[in-house]
Amino acid sequence: MHETERRYARDYLAESVRATEDLAADTAAQEVIFRVAEATCRSLRAGGKLLLAGNGGSAADAQHIATEFVSRLMYDRAPLAAIALTTDTSALTAIGNDYGFDQVFARQVRAIGRPGDVFLGITTSGRSPNILLAAEAAREMGLHVFGFTGRNGGALAERCDATLLAPAGQTAVVQQLHITAAHVVCALVERHFFPPSAP
Repeated sequence: MHETERRYARDYLAESVRATEDLAADTAAQEVIFRVAEATCRSLRAGGKLLLAGNGGSAADAQHIATEFVSRLMYDRAPLAAIALTTDTSALTAIGNDYGFDQVFARQVRAIGRPGDVFLGITTSGRSPNILLAAEAAREMGLHVFGFTGRNGGALAERCDATLLAPAGQTAVVQQLHITAAHVVCALVERHFFPPSAP
């Protein structure tokens, strides 16, 4: 590796650390995390579920977090209801083909969302049309609507009950903060329903 690449790696890691520290000090972001966790707990207690959606790396984050709910995060416990709307290739391709890619998540929300469910849209720009339309559909149907996005919130913030604005500029670092925040949400819900036996 040339020194320029080594310097880039060091700078990137330093920026990642700074952004994580900023998130840890951001009380507004923490309040959004608490609100998502509390709404998810209420929904699950009532027989509801968490729906997640995103594009690209954010699609992977949606799938990752849904898996943590259904399988486990910190310790063994019963499964918790969560669905990533990014995983059914037949639904995604049929909806995209018949109605357009902008509708791939909204159509699924309208099909399986129920009042009291939670929708979490993940978009680093806050401008992804399919996330914006899914958030609108979720709100119309009486779901709790939350967003994880970048620093300025984009158009997503005005469509959500609350939006986490990741304090970072680079898309990759924003995504790192999103997965960290989502892990905290999952851990809080997990601990609520299945308190650990030891500290």
